[in-house]
Amino acid sequence: MRVLIACEFSGVVRDAFIRRGHNAISCDLLPSIAPGPHIKGNVFDILFRACWDLVIAFPPCTDLAVSGARYFNKKRSDGRQDRSVKFFMDFLNCYCPLCIENPVGIMSRIYRKPDQIIQPWQFGDPESKKTCLWLKSLPLLIPTKILNKPISGRWKNQTPSGQNSLGPSADRAQKRSITYRGIAEAMADQWS
Repeated sequence: MRVLIACEFSGVVRDAFIRRGHNAISCDLLPSIAPGPHIKGNVFDILFRACWDLVIAFPPCTDLAVSGARYFNKKRSDGRQDRSVKFFMDFLNCYCPLCIENPVGIMSRIYRKPDQIIQPWQFGDPESKKTCLWLKSLPLLIPTKILNKPISGRWKNQTPSGQNSLGPSADRAQKRSITYRGIAEAMADQWS
């Protein structure tokens, strides 16, 4: 299969498909942090210029996620949120099977509810990160290894208050955007 992993700089999902023999390529404005087929640039420059068998898109969520709701008025007034919504929606013009991934946010209201909400702990990673999937011509992901919640009552990436334990930094958004390996493997296994 020819697989485009849009807005991915980590190579995690791309490489999961490559390991299964597919012709997968990632595309992001950032260079890839892992060796492998990657285009540094605007994904819309290649999205409709090639015939893809599958597109998995991870549009930036900074202006869409409810975790940043306290900044929504500013993001709306300066147009950032509208641009982010348009970027998300432009993927819907794909004529092939499609998955758009994003955290819980405004797209559930603006576009529609996601087809599925998954957690890393359903796929063998002992962490919590509620993740929405909007699917077109793809089945729901079936959990591969459901983990029990730790005795402490919180997952590895959570503080006692339940928030993400990754503190503020210049690269925090990039680190939080990397797909968990268990989810990437499930995508490659189940959507191949």
